[in-house]
Amino acid sequence: MNVIVVGAGIAGLSTAWSLVKAGHLVSIVKQGSIPNPLAASGDHHRIIRRAYRAGTGYGRLITEAYEAWDEMWADLGESHLDPRGFICISREPGDEAEEYREGMEAGNYPFELVEPDAAVERWPFLQPGSFRYAYFSPDGGALHCRKIASGLARWLRANGANVYENSKVAEIDADAGQVVLASGETMQADWIGVAAGAWVLKLFPELDGELKTWRTALAYVEPPADLKETWQAAPVVLDIGGSVDGYAIPPTGGAGMKFGSGLHRVPTSDADWNRQPVPGEGEAIRNLFSPPIARIEEYEVTEVVTCAYTFTVDEKFLAHQKGKCLVVSACSGHGYKFGAAVGRKVAAWVGNGDVDGLKKWLRAEAP
Repeated sequence: MNVIVVGAGIAGLSTAWSLVKAGHLVSIVKQGSIPNPLAASGDHHRIIRRAYRAGTGYGRLITEAYEAWDEMWADLGESHLDPRGFICISREPGDEAEEYREGMEAGNYPFELVEPDAAVERWPFLQPGSFRYAYFSPDGGALHCRKIASGLARWLRANGANVYENSKVAEIDADAGQVVLASGETMQADWIGVAAGAWVLKLFPELDGELKTWRTALAYVEPPADLKETWQAAPVVLDIGGSVDGYAIPPTGGAGMKFGSGLHRVPTSDADWNRQPVPGEGEAIRNLFSPPIARIEEYEVTEVVTCAYTFTVDEKFLAHQKGKCLVVSACSGHGYKFGAAVGRKVAAWVGNGDVDGLKKWLRAEAP
């Protein structure tokens, strides 16, 4: 089958990878470069973890995600996963870190509860007296996004796929199976997969209402000199507790350390809106991390990276079929860790046509 994949973030690249392995003729089209630093999955690194609230279903899907990543590492010839584990810090009863712990308990997933004094001794970047408890799980770490994207693009080219960078899609005729580029060229396919991230509403405005676009930013920081060695060996910090929805990824894979927070996002109708950092934005993000991070003013902001995401109301994945086209959207930023598995599932759908089964899997509903 002749297939066009629109979008070359992790979902698009993984779908193309799986389709090539299934014997399809694949073309993948990207509006920018691969990797694209403006894309939701174009940053240096992203978290993989088992922790989810109880009942969401995504915690159990991590096992399948790891299996898909292992298949990909075998094809690429190297792993781009740093399995350093993760920690969560609870500062208030019922905060997100505690909800994640309850989800870990419900799923009987491994974690180690650490009392505050022991946590500060183990991870001295934490501020004494600022949190209730911490816990560590070995079932997580950091995925190196740009290395994955570059490796997949090389693999696709080496295995017969057509990879078109800097080729913006202007229009999709889902019924005719046509993709029209901004240059005026038309591409024809038996089936079209769309994984265009935050730009999907430009191609399918009818999804406005199901999907909403948000603009956020991440701060790369340089920790204090006496804490650099500690951070180099530290787990990923998945949640700093309270209402901040904050996470930190230590230096890994040659990339620096970054802070990100769910508080630092604003809704937008345009994925290209306000992509330049605002003066003082990095320091504002950094300051959200005190407490529980001690001496926060000593963390020097070295770079601010903006990003656009799509969200559904319930923060689940979305699949939308229209004619010969299937739109897949990974929502709320948590989708990267499932990227390889999503690609395998979408490619399987091309073969079996079971869109209801695909939607059920994407929503992590019980089989």
